[in-house]
Amino acid sequence: MAFSYNKLWKLLIDKQMMKKDLMSMTSITSTTMAKMSKGLPVSMEVLGRICEALNVNIGDIVDFVSKPQND
Repeated sequence: MAFSYNKLWKLLIDKQMMKKDLMSMTSITSTTMAKMSKGLPVSMEVLGRICEALNVNIGDIVDFVSKPQND
């Protein structure tokens, strides 16, 4: 299972924010930010804090990326 946070990174660029700005606004740890940078899942609570801080919906910051199944 993988996730894409590319929408979040683009949103930060559009708002002229850095990852450290988001971290301070939402109390996200560097470990959680590293997980997101690698496309790993993070808690819904973290995603909720990001949505609240940036005034967006969850679909505006993350996508589920399904892996192709081998038949």
